[in-house]
Amino acid sequence: MPSTPPARPEHVRDQVREHDFGVVNKPLTRWERIYGNGLVRKAFILAVLAGIWQGYAMYLANPLILPTFLETLQSFLQRVGNGELIRKAGVSMKVLLWGYGIGLASALVVTILAMTSRLGNDLLETLTAMLNPLPAIALLPLALIWLGLGNASIVFVLVHAVMWPIALNTHSGFQGVSPTLRMVGRNYGLGGFGYIRQILIPAAFPHILAGLKIGWAFAWRTLIAAELVFGTTSGSGGLGWFIYENKNVLDIPAVFAGLFTVILIGLLVENLFFRIVEERTVRRWGMQS
Repeated sequence: MPSTPPARPEHVRDQVREHDFGVVNKPLTRWERIYGNGLVRKAFILAVLAGIWQGYAMYLANPLILPTFLETLQSFLQRVGNGELIRKAGVSMKVLLWGYGIGLASALVVTILAMTSRLGNDLLETLTAMLNPLPAIALLPLALIWLGLGNASIVFVLVHAVMWPIALNTHSGFQGVSPTLRMVGRNYGLGGFGYIRQILIPAAFPHILAGLKIGWAFAWRTLIAAELVFGTTSGSGGLGWFIYENKNVLDIPAVFAGLFTVILIGLLVENLFFRIVEERTVRRWGMQS
C-alpha cells in the first residue's frame, strides 16, 4: 500500500496590524494636482509657444515679416474692442455652420445608404474615389458659375470639404463593429435605421467623432481660403477677407490677429464642445481612456 503523505504543517500568523502596510492612500501633492489638470497643461504649452513666438519675432526685428506676440495681441484686443473682429467672425461662423451642417447631413445620408444596401455601398465607394481627392477650393470657380456671387458658392465648397471625411470615418467605424454586436442587434429584431441608431452608431462613435473633428478643421481651412479668394458679399466679408484686406495695406499685426481669432475659435470648440461630447460618450462608455 502506498504510504500516506505527511500532513502539511499548519502555519498560524498573527493578525497584521493596519500600520504595517505602510501608506495606502497617499494624498497628492500640489504639483501633482496641478499637473493632473489637462487645461493647465495645455495652457502651459500655449504659454511656451507664445514665448517662442515673442522671442523669435524680437530676434528678427521685422514686423512686416513676423510681428511679436504682444503686437498681435494688442491688435487683436483693439479690433475686438471696436467690434470689427467680432463682426467678421460672426459672418464666417454663419457661413461655416451652414456648410458644416449640410455636409454632416449629407455624409450621414450616404453612409446610411451604404450600410443598408450593396448599391449604396458601391455608390459611397465610387463617389469618395472620384470626389474626395478634389481640393474643395478648386471647385470654387465652378460654384461661382453655377450659384453666382454670394454665400451659396462658399457653402457649396464647404459641403464638399466636410462631407467626405465624415462619411469615410463613419463608414469605416460601421464596418469595424464586431460581429458579436451585430448579432446582438439581429437577435433583438433590430433592422434598418433602428439597427444603425442603436447598434452601429454607439459602437462606431469614436470614428464618427474623429470624422467630425477632421470635418471641422477642413471646413475652416476651406472657408478662410475661399474668403481670401472671394470673401465679400453685400459689402461684408468674414475673417478671410479681413486677413486679405489688412495684407494689402501691410498691417501685418492685424493679419496675425485674424489668424489668432481662427486659432482661438478652434481651441474653444475643441475644449468646450468636442471635449464635453467625448466625456459624456466614449469616455463614459469606456471606449477611450
